[in-house]
Amino acid sequence: MGSTPLEATIILYLDMTMHRFFEFLPGTLSWLTLILMVLLSWLSPVFIAVFIILFDIYWLLKTIYLSLHLRSTFSIMKKNLKVDWLGKLKELDSWRDIYHLVILPMYREPYEVVRESFESLAKGNYPLEKFIVVLAMEEAGGNEATETAKKIEAEFGSKFFRFIVTSHPAGLPGEIPGKGSNETWAAKEAKRLIIDPLLYNNNNYDYDGKDNKSLLSSLSSYDNVLVSVFDADTQIFPEYFGRLTCVFLKSGNRLRAIYQPVPLFVNNVYQAPALARVISFSSTFWQMMQQSRPERLTSFSSQSIPFPALLDIGYWHTDVVSEDSRSFWQCYLHYHGDFRVEPLFYPVSMDANAAPTFWGTLKNNYRQHRRWAWGCENIPYLMCGRRKPADLNSRLSTNNESIANERIRKFAKNSLLDDDEGLLYDKKIPLLKKWYWSFNSIEGFHSWATNALLIFALGWLPVVLGGKHFNVSLLSYSLPSITRFIVEISMIGVASAAFFSILLLPPRPEPIKWYEYILYALQWIFLPVTLIIFGCIPALEAQTRMMLGGKWRLGFWPTPKTRI
Repeated sequence: MGSTPLEATIILYLDMTMHRFFEFLPGTLSWLTLILMVLLSWLSPVFIAVFIILFDIYWLLKTIYLSLHLRSTFSIMKKNLKVDWLGKLKELDSWRDIYHLVILPMYREPYEVVRESFESLAKGNYPLEKFIVVLAMEEAGGNEATETAKKIEAEFGSKFFRFIVTSHPAGLPGEIPGKGSNETWAAKEAKRLIIDPLLYNNNNYDYDGKDNKSLLSSLSSYDNVLVSVFDADTQIFPEYFGRLTCVFLKSGNRLRAIYQPVPLFVNNVYQAPALARVISFSSTFWQMMQQSRPERLTSFSSQSIPFPALLDIGYWHTDVVSEDSRSFWQCYLHYHGDFRVEPLFYPVSMDANAAPTFWGTLKNNYRQHRRWAWGCENIPYLMCGRRKPADLNSRLSTNNESIANERIRKFAKNSLLDDDEGLLYDKKIPLLKKWYWSFNSIEGFHSWATNALLIFALGWLPVVLGGKHFNVSLLSYSLPSITRFIVEISMIGVASAAFFSILLLPPRPEPIKWYEYILYALQWIFLPVTLIIFGCIPALEAQTRMMLGGKWRLGFWPTPKTRI
């Protein structure tokens, strides 16, 4: 039976309250940590001094731990890059049944950037007749985007089994402009125009005048379609789709996973400023560390998802900024915890965030990391989901509505409520999994916003604020030297980053001299600065904006792609 009007109102009001609570929680914890750090450095300097020493030791141990994971992923990835994965696939009878729907959302990226991505796709060591490619442009991109799409279609349209250009209309109700809404539109169009006519044996269907009959027997199920979503600047390595297909076919319960490559931001690395290189490689290294910790791995940027899973969750949410990570949580909640991210230990290549000017590069990197940090919007969704009492629209009174009902109706409309229950309500998800993901998600964003500040910026506070009594103590005298010693040892992580960043560089262009690699190692002295300015501060801003809500919420900001 459906809910009564009162029950529906109560359920939605409670959901709205809990949702708002978890919007406040990340920012509240981060700001409380920093405020207490300052306050207690004055009121209880001994306690804070001991805390700082213990926290520095924790940082050192964590640095060593993550460095080992970085090395592990690098070793596996290096081996995988040398394998003929298409050759390995040919040992499996079922690989020819798999088709790849490749979606490349585009806004106003330059033709040169988009062309490089399509060229890498066309030159990959994988049968092109297995690709259904969608260039998903935005109507808001204007004539520039239209002209780019026409050029790409003219050059590459005939190379793949199917190729279409979609144009995502601007201003659709319930959407925000961004990748999620564009990808959803593109996937629906591909299903309507290509996949369904082939799957349901529509002999009258003759898209682009091509003969479909040869495919009708092999495309027998949605289960055989793997959807890969790439940014417009994503370039694949030759064996990428062989590796992806091999992992997909050999995975247990393969339809209950997202398949995640390692993003290498190296397309334009030799043209990017040193600071941009450090920032980009830091993001790469974090993703590499997570590949060796699959129990904590979530989806990010370029990824592949089985088409049945995409249909089950109703495509990507169209009203969120962080659609790349949200897709995992959509699946995780929909399948009641029976879902995972499968690491590929194989890279894709993307652009480092570099603008024509140095200050433009700094600005763009800050905005990009603020957008990534806005992934904290997933915490309320993870915890509360999007529940809808049965027959909500018909049971909420339409006449003489109270203010409470108006607020609840607005919450329901803006949230586009579906039937996914969050960790708080889903009784089918094991309690241990609930605690694990709740803690790791909240702790991850808290660490993002506070750790580097605690290590590199606030460790001296007890000496400054502790007063005369504390400053004559042995602990006050020893604190700077102890923390400096621990942090210097932890620089082993910086040395590892410098070493692997050189190994991950693409082939050196002719103008680059061998001795310039020394400068590429020395650039890592900027790491503490980048962790604060492009880590903690944008994370704090994002969490604060989520606390404030309303006009302070972030919209989707497309990272400008250029060639310097």
